[in-house]
Amino acid sequence: MSKLYKPVAFSDFFTEGQYETEVETLSISDKSKSLTIGVPKEIILSENRVGIVPQSIRTLIGYGHKVVIESGAGIRSNFSDHHYSEAGALITASKEEVFKSQVLVKIAPPTSEEIDLMQADQILISPLQLPVLKDDYLEKLKKKRITALAMEYLQSEDGSYPIVRIMSEIAGTSAILTAAEYLNNSKDGGRGILLGSVSGVPPAKIVILGAGVVAETAIKVAIGLGASIRVFDNNITKLMRLQTAVGRHLHTSSINPVYLAYQLTSADVVIGAVHSKSGRTPILVSEEMVSKMKEGSVIIDVSIDQGGCIETSRLTTLDNPSFIKHGVIHYCVPNIPSKVSRTASLAISNIITPLLLKMGTGMHFDNILYENHGIRNGCYAYKGCITNEYLSKRFGLKYTSLELLMTSKL
Repeated sequence: MSKLYKPVAFSDFFTEGQYETEVETLSISDKSKSLTIGVPKEIILSENRVGIVPQSIRTLIGYGHKVVIESGAGIRSNFSDHHYSEAGALITASKEEVFKSQVLVKIAPPTSEEIDLMQADQILISPLQLPVLKDDYLEKLKKKRITALAMEYLQSEDGSYPIVRIMSEIAGTSAILTAAEYLNNSKDGGRGILLGSVSGVPPAKIVILGAGVVAETAIKVAIGLGASIRVFDNNITKLMRLQTAVGRHLHTSSINPVYLAYQLTSADVVIGAVHSKSGRTPILVSEEMVSKMKEGSVIIDVSIDQGGCIETSRLTTLDNPSFIKHGVIHYCVPNIPSKVSRTASLAISNIITPLLLKMGTGMHFDNILYENHGIRNGCYAYKGCITNEYLSKRFGLKYTSLELLMTSKL
């Protein structure tokens, strides 16, 4: 026998049960805590990026956090104050107000004056940028008992460096496009060469130092243009992985100084793409090697944010990005992705936002450090202690193991 169903009107379907007694539920305490996150406007190194974009602000506000943005902080990435305000952020013209936040997110290291504005026991998330570090930087962080995380040393669960990786992808693409600009008949003395291939004309030759993400992205762009490529790295496994990732055989070699010097004499472009897991990158190209390169050739030292892997490299900015030494054009900007600031800001914000949400889960930040090796790896200052061994040796400061500090708090 078929079961009869009572017809239900459309309006009844949506109102049914509204006046019925509801089941009693037990209240569950919300262990999450509200954070105040400050994003100041960058004032050094021609920095155009911003640490948190409006899309991420909506997420942070949704989780109950308060975000304070200094007026104009996102303008060079084409994010206006209106965009941030509509997302729920508090906009202020007072830098002092921003620096009262529990957590500060910066794209450039804080200046000495900015550290003076910081509060005791704050958490700072910013790049370290070894070449621009001054002697008093760490001392001031110690006195303020700041817990500082270096973006470029934060690790994910698989051991990779997410900020480095995403910025490396952008830097790799930008390095090839920048080299193409400087190779043409530019005011900087380019050789008038097309970075690519034309029927009947030998292609431009690119030498890449390192076989990481920068190299991989640069190679893919260079192959698309038709350039001739040489890749050097002492990690043969990386070279094998690189060829698999690119999908074709490449001219690769371990870093043999004699063979490297030989290749550099005929190179049109040299890209330094070596990354150090801790401290400064090693110098792979001596000044003598550079002096024997072709006049008008181009060096793009992407590794300059960790000191550079070419002896003649020195820090430059986007306002004055290049210089010539031994007839070779050097481009040594530490924040290459800042040339495409909107894309880079979106990429950084996608990685920093989950970290901020983790910090607002109600756990004490010490517990987050204890349970996350990747975050500990990026922590170089902790409540008056220097926890990065390289920095302690470089500046003659006492080194304290963060692992021991965490264990002692159990």
